[in-house]
Amino acid sequence: MSQLQVKTMAEFMAEGKEAELLFWVGSAGSFDDRAKKITKAFVKIMNTAGVNFGVLGSEESSSGDVAKRAGNEFLFQMQALANIEVMNTYNVKHIVTACPHSYNTIKNEYPSLGGNYIVHHHTEFISALIAEGRITITGDLKGKDIVYHDPCYLGRANGVYDPPRTLIKSLGVKIIEMKRTKSRSFCCGAGGAQMFKDVEKGDKEINIDRTEEALALEPDIIATGCPFCNTMMTDGVKAVDDGAAEVMDIAELISDNI
Repeated sequence: MSQLQVKTMAEFMAEGKEAELLFWVGSAGSFDDRAKKITKAFVKIMNTAGVNFGVLGSEESSSGDVAKRAGNEFLFQMQALANIEVMNTYNVKHIVTACPHSYNTIKNEYPSLGGNYIVHHHTEFISALIAEGRITITGDLKGKDIVYHDPCYLGRANGVYDPPRTLIKSLGVKIIEMKRTKSRSFCCGAGGAQMFKDVEKGDKEINIDRTEEALALEPDIIATGCPFCNTMMTDGVKAVDDGAAEVMDIAELISDNI
């Protein structure tokens, strides 16, 4: 991958300029080695499209999603208010993120604390870039069968179902839908802070259940739109039938084919 171009909001301010939007990287996209690849893929797409974006860098803290889902409202508000103060300092108006957990939290729960922003998931934003002619899909994955797993905080919580599927179809592939899909989709097992706790004794691991459902359709690729889902489904494939399918974020699929 060629050298990626990323500037912080502080650098924009030092130059007396403002970014077109803020890319909220999120905790997974910043620290998890697998999720960093998703971050880089999305940055490549924005670089190709000439998007004038900035990141907070070391000024970005956790969105507070995990704290809130785990019941620690005090910690959530501390994290959220700190982020809002930083973003308002940079006059942030538009945010895009590859993490549905951050997307849901900033879009729906920051306004009551004084953080009012236009928030888009990266699949929504990439779809807009294609519609505006800022990027063109040149690759072709014809012959590949792809299963798309709906992230809970993108789909059921916010009703975003079409943009991810439109992007996958733009690659010339066939989407195979699982029985539990869209508004009836089944969780990967990471939501509600569950990613950070051990499975309860006697329970079947949720990510195994969901992975078995996906692999039963014999896909070449399991596509996700969330770094947490990516981790859970990747671990699920390794546990159920290692190598049976590749797990990729939609940003990676698009990045490889523009």
